[in-house]
Amino acid sequence: MTERRDDAEEREGPVIRDKRRIDPKTGKARESAEPAPGSAPGAPETAADEEVADLKKQLAERTLDLQRLQAEYSNYRKRVERDRVMVREQALANVLTELLPVLDDIGRARDHDELNGGFKQVAEGLEGIAGKLGLQSFGSPGEPFDPNIHEALMHSYSADVTEPTAVQILQPGYGIGERILRPARVAVAEPGDDAGPAGPAGPEEPEEPEPQETAEAEGTEAETPPKAETADED
Repeated sequence: MTERRDDAEEREGPVIRDKRRIDPKTGKARESAEPAPGSAPGAPETAADEEVADLKKQLAERTLDLQRLQAEYSNYRKRVERDRVMVREQALANVLTELLPVLDDIGRARDHDELNGGFKQVAEGLEGIAGKLGLQSFGSPGEPFDPNIHEALMHSYSADVTEPTAVQILQPGYGIGERILRPARVAVAEPGDDAGPAGPAGPEEPEEPEPQETAEAEGTEAETPPKAETADED
């Protein structure tokens, strides 16, 4: 077999391949005829572009997901903070509402000059703490009547007012911020005369009835028939 292979090489001759990158005749670089490893010969170079486009699409989707999660978390924090504030305000309102009768007693004692000694110090301390917690009183005589903050317990007419006015504060109102804990209970006066909305002119006086004797006399005369004349008999 070795003799036959040697005979074949002698007949065909040696094969010479020129792998020089520069053509010795022209002096220019030769183009590589061998295809790049991993790519089909003659195929368009679009695989890298498609891969870049796919990566950009995935990046945009992940960015949108991240922005959505961030917005949801921000809304959650705002909702939790709002609920926390509402719960605090509701609890504080419940406590202060229970203290309103005590504050009313303190106000009545002050009006009657009975707020003296240690009771005065305790009362002023309680009012100061309620004020620090945001409790505010409202309602003063002479202010226009507002059904949103006033509760009318008495009604009258007065020529001294030009609109419905709270002329007397029977019980002050209390609130926290924009929340009304109790409206001010007032006496309301509307424009008009003190006697009533009809003005100075009073009701018409009834007519005096006719004397009863005169009516009876007239009736008797009307009922008495005339006497018939009698002829004298012969």
